[in-house]
Amino acid sequence: MWDWHTAREGLPLILHGFGITLLATALGSLVAIVLGLVIAVLGRAPTRWVRLPLRAVVEFVRSTPVMIQLFAVWVLAPGLDPLTIGIVVLGLHYAMYTSEVYRAGIDAVPRGQWEAAVALSLPPIRTWWGVVLPQAVRKVIPALGNYVISMFKETPFLSVITVNEMVHEANQFGSDNFAYMEAFTIAAAIFLIASYPTSMLMRKLEKRLAH
Repeated sequence: MWDWHTAREGLPLILHGFGITLLATALGSLVAIVLGLVIAVLGRAPTRWVRLPLRAVVEFVRSTPVMIQLFAVWVLAPGLDPLTIGIVVLGLHYAMYTSEVYRAGIDAVPRGQWEAAVALSLPPIRTWWGVVLPQAVRKVIPALGNYVISMFKETPFLSVITVNEMVHEANQFGSDNFAYMEAFTIAAAIFLIASYPTSMLMRKLEKRLAH
């Protein structure tokens, strides 16, 4: 049976874990968004000695479960803080996906824009930062937002490397108080309250940018 007193006792602990979840999501998203852009730009390098190894890394990371990546780094780098490992691994994992999003955005820039930059004798850096990327990034903002939401929902995987994120705290409270129903219901409600409005915002933003 549901016990409101137990639920109130567990709420502060679960909210503390939610703070860790938000921190991991925010910093991991920053890594993914910045690194993904770097990978997408390097993926168009003129030499295959850059493109081919980069492509191999992207495919390897995308083909490996994030839980396995977390556990492998945690085992191979035991001296690092588990939260730091979680942020870096989540960021790197999702950077491979955001790089593909950026690549699609770059490919969607009309060829005439590239030709105009060449005709104006713009240097490569200015062509990228002044012409190509502003158009490409604008097209992919909704997709990037969706990956941020996906990362938020995958933060419970951090519990496998002992990070005290929200689901870990809920599980611990449920185990200590024989109150799994209250603990996991609260955690699920917080996930829903945090992610659903963001999903709606991304949909509205996608419609706005489509016009």
